[in-house]
Amino acid sequence: MVAVTRDAAWAPRSDARMSGARHKMRYSRAMPAAGGEPPIPKVLWGTVSVVARAFDDALATVGGSRAMWFIFLSLKARPVANQRELAAEVGIQGATLTHHLTAMEQAGLINRRRDPANRRVHLVELTPAGEATFLKLREVALAFDRKLREGIPDDDIRHLRQTLARLQANATDDPAAPTP
Repeated sequence: MVAVTRDAAWAPRSDARMSGARHKMRYSRAMPAAGGEPPIPKVLWGTVSVVARAFDDALATVGGSRAMWFIFLSLKARPVANQRELAAEVGIQGATLTHHLTAMEQAGLINRRRDPANRRVHLVELTPAGEATFLKLREVALAFDRKLREGIPDDDIRHLRQTLARLQANATDDPAAPTP
């Protein structure tokens, strides 16, 4: 029996269990792409999965999560937001957002109250404890961003952003898709 570490278990198959040549051959037979390379969605998904897990792990060191971070970012951009707008900005379903907001409210990080103009709408705002937690998470997020940028020249970062924007536009058939 071979012991598999968490990193190896969660790494893309090409890194954990296959050589580069075998990896290319496997995908070229299943789904041919330019130059015999894996298709772009496969590469993007593998990268997003690894980066997201690493970011989750980094945020967890100060008691945070990716969902909490994106909720905080949205609330910093709009200090008081209703739950429907917040769900759309964060990119999660209303019920999932409610779950995260309930946990954040119980931890004293946010307050929810009914909108006086429309009692069916809940407004969400940060508490002082939420502000302090945001600052901790921001430091972790900035350090993680610096780690991701290590060894990558600024021109390459700019090109990566342009390429990601083009991929987003191509995927949505929207030539004016927002720049990531």
